[in-house]
Amino acid sequence: MAEPPPLFLDACANLTHEIYARDLDEVLARAQTAGVAGFLVPGSDLAESRRALALHERHPDRIWALAGVHPHHAAGWSDHTVRELETLLDHPGVVGVGECGLDYYRNFSPREAQRRTFEAQLALARRRGCPLLLHVREAHADFLALWRAGGIPAARGLVHCFTGTADELDAILAEGFSVGLTGWITDPRRGGHLPDLIPHIPRDRLVIETDCPYLLPKNLPSPPRHRRNEPAYLPAVARVVAEAWKIDPEEVARTTSANLSRLFALPDPPGIRHPVAEDVRTAQT
Repeated sequence: MAEPPPLFLDACANLTHEIYARDLDEVLARAQTAGVAGFLVPGSDLAESRRALALHERHPDRIWALAGVHPHHAAGWSDHTVRELETLLDHPGVVGVGECGLDYYRNFSPREAQRRTFEAQLALARRRGCPLLLHVREAHADFLALWRAGGIPAARGLVHCFTGTADELDAILAEGFSVGLTGWITDPRRGGHLPDLIPHIPRDRLVIETDCPYLLPKNLPSPPRHRRNEPAYLPAVARVVAEAWKIDPEEVARTTSANLSRLFALPDPPGIRHPVAEDVRTAQT
């Protein structure tokens, strides 16, 4: 009898995206076959945050929602937005604020609007005692300055889809953030520097994610013709981490799942058994 696959948690899966509207059940089934047992689904605006909660209600033992406003949509922030996010956070299936932060690469919203919206969501998370899923791209200095002013321990924050420099990673780790890695680490053209940074990330502060439907891993043996990423491909990210850490992918699954579960206080999906914190610390030595 074949051994079951290792069990992963996907730290950011945009399953509310319209690209999954026709076949989400099949996507979830493929994820289960690949050993991906649970997902954090972020909100990029109020509508997506509500859809993320609806997915949790359909799959309460596999999907947990976040509620937030992405910097791309920051220009639409209002007092109504705050009230609606507060209401969403009252639901036990909404486990944090996000995806929020700053994006000076695309600037789909004016930078000042991004900063105001990020500050407002930091204040919301501080009031509610919530962890945050954080987006930062080409905005490292402003991101750290606003976070420090927000008065939240960095241990409550996950900087997702990290693609920055070694110096930026050092600064994020020095603050106490957790770090999320995606299929970007499999792309030698855009992310060729990232595998060398992985050994510098403490093992109790790394999670892995697909950020699907984006960032299809480049190391898949048979890439899909449609180029759409999905949670079933998360083990491809784990393989790169395993090589950098010189451990088995099964240990990557255990460790990163434990980290995500601890940060967002997730109940364990069926079949997940996490190491205790001491096990994770011991693995770093």
